[in-house]
Amino acid sequence: MIARLIEGASPRALVLLGLLLLAAIAAPLVASDYLLTVLILILYFAYIGQAWNIMMGFAGQLSLGHALYVGLGAYTAAALYVHFGIGPWIGLLAAVPIAALAGAFIGFLAFRFRVGGVYFAILTIAFAEFARVGFDHLPWTAGSSGLFLPVKQFAGNDLWLLRGQPVMFYYLLLAATVLAFVGCRALLKSRVGYFWLAIREDEEAARSAGIDTFRYKMIAVVISASMTSFAGVIYAFYYNNLFPEQVFHISRSIEIILAPIVGGLGTLFGPILGAFILTGLAETLTETLHALGVDVPGAKQVFYGICLLAVIVALPDGVWPWLARRLGLKERGS
Repeated sequence: MIARLIEGASPRALVLLGLLLLAAIAAPLVASDYLLTVLILILYFAYIGQAWNIMMGFAGQLSLGHALYVGLGAYTAAALYVHFGIGPWIGLLAAVPIAALAGAFIGFLAFRFRVGGVYFAILTIAFAEFARVGFDHLPWTAGSSGLFLPVKQFAGNDLWLLRGQPVMFYYLLLAATVLAFVGCRALLKSRVGYFWLAIREDEEAARSAGIDTFRYKMIAVVISASMTSFAGVIYAFYYNNLFPEQVFHISRSIEIILAPIVGGLGTLFGPILGAFILTGLAETLTETLHALGVDVPGAKQVFYGICLLAVIVALPDGVWPWLARRLGLKERGS
């Protein structure tokens, strides 16, 4: 299994990945509390960017409503914990199927009736907005008042209940990001991955070649939604509060897709690099402005827009393919 995963990867790429992993493992030992918080955000967007990349980067299906799956995962696990005391890992057993069913339903409506391209993107936005309005009026999840998880001071970390210090969430997200990277590589090198790439490049040609495009697009949606719901569970238990306007808003979906686009759509390391670039530099900008006593409303959003524009103009394939060529790495295996 391991041999299959590293097949095609250059030795230089493997060494680089190993060094980056060691640096990530050691980071909390030297990072300040603020830097650790930034690193947690980076890993969160790196993981969720990989989940979205399966749909758009691999299978070519543009989703602009992925906040739906974050919210479903977050609210399901949080509500079960608040009302029944059910731990997040047990709650995850309900959150993942609910998100997967939502993704399958949206996918069925779109793919069965040949709704694609920008119309599929609009459909995903619509369902995320439906969820936002629905949860805003759902008493069981406290509606617009917000759902709050009980917070206690812990001397240690309770991994089972996800109650503890930020360092616990850091290592949890690091493990999730690594597993997502390995899983995405395995998928991309599998038969399913090659079918996805065929569908992404030319769906009509793929269908003519005998590929069941409906089936494999559905697989992409379900896997992506399921992975994203896990990020929602972590989000809920890290921040300890949920508001429909905050969780399901389209701006959250846009934040999800920026890292893969900037890093490189369809690449394995692109979403991770994109998350480091966008989140790291955006937080640096925010902290710098705060230190200077300058208040610029929407500065982070403007920065995101500038980064996206710069990448589209200068590096339309993303930063990672360009960097991989400069470092002599093999893009597909990196």
